[in-house]
Amino acid sequence: MGKKSPPIEKQHESTEFSEHDKRVQQLNTFNDIGKALTSTLNLKDILNVVMEKISELLRPKNWSLLLVDEEKKELYFEIVVGKGIESIKDMRLKIGEGIAGWVAQESKPVLVPDVSKDSRFCDKADETSDFVTKSIVCAPMRSKGKCLGVIELINKFENEPFGEEDLLMLMILADYTAIAIENANYLNKVEELTVTDDLTGLYNSRHLYRFLDYEVERTRRFKMSLSMIFFDLDKFKDVNDTHGHLIGSKLLKEIASVIKTILRKVDMACRYGGDEYVIVMPQTSKEQAYHAAKKFRELINNHLFLEEDGINLHITASFGVASYPQDAKDKLELINLADQAMYKVKSKTRDDIAMA
Repeated sequence: MGKKSPPIEKQHESTEFSEHDKRVQQLNTFNDIGKALTSTLNLKDILNVVMEKISELLRPKNWSLLLVDEEKKELYFEIVVGKGIESIKDMRLKIGEGIAGWVAQESKPVLVPDVSKDSRFCDKADETSDFVTKSIVCAPMRSKGKCLGVIELINKFENEPFGEEDLLMLMILADYTAIAIENANYLNKVEELTVTDDLTGLYNSRHLYRFLDYEVERTRRFKMSLSMIFFDLDKFKDVNDTHGHLIGSKLLKEIASVIKTILRKVDMACRYGGDEYVIVMPQTSKEQAYHAAKKFRELINNHLFLEEDGINLHITASFGVASYPQDAKDKLELINLADQAMYKVKSKTRDDIAMA
């Protein structure tokens, strides 16, 4: 004789027990996610946790985390996981474009079991990546009434459409992620305020000394060169006396904008104080720094400043160049020698460059 089936009551209890265990497991998982995401203020660490938990919990074939570029009103890919990622990682979506764009615009989650039946779906990414999207679940990352970005999952590994439970889990994960990203962004802003000059947006002297600590040690260890350009605007006092301090401040800000246009990514520019600026150039010889100073000088000389205010001002600057270890034995001597070289020009001709 075959085995008897358990009584209906027992079957029901067994089902309830397994459902209960499943819910407890989910709650424990989300508790772990919450702890992990709120235990760090480093954005990379946060995103690594998100990557791990999404792959573990929801098992999408492809998924992405897109952040909002508020200035351009676009979404850009911060994380892309799955097939064809190389072809879409630099792609941008307009707010409102596609499912992800709609979610960012409306700040509402959406479940699309079959994209062929949804008019919001945009196949731009599929065409670029040679991937076929069938099902999507997408949730906004919201904080303080603002959408920071979206998390979008595409196609389950089990080849079945996403369901309401997937959407619910993604919404919870997106909420945790939004809080963590907002905290990380807030910390970054606070740190920027401590190292950035309020007027020009360049780094301040506090950050200069910290940056030089690192770069001098790196230069010494790898036997490279580190160079500095120190420059001061010529007759800046005359601008303040003639046009007022507000115009003088605008000029300092515009000088910073001009400098930024030809800085390399490895260079660091700072407003040292008043109308003095410092450019630190890692992995750069003294001769290379001299040629760079010539470019900065020509750029300033050829620029017409304060056009918006109808002043149309031409201005010049005096430059000093020094290098470590060729000239200086430490960061303080590097600054002093570059400063002294600049003052040689200042005390003689102005509008020129001197080498330490």
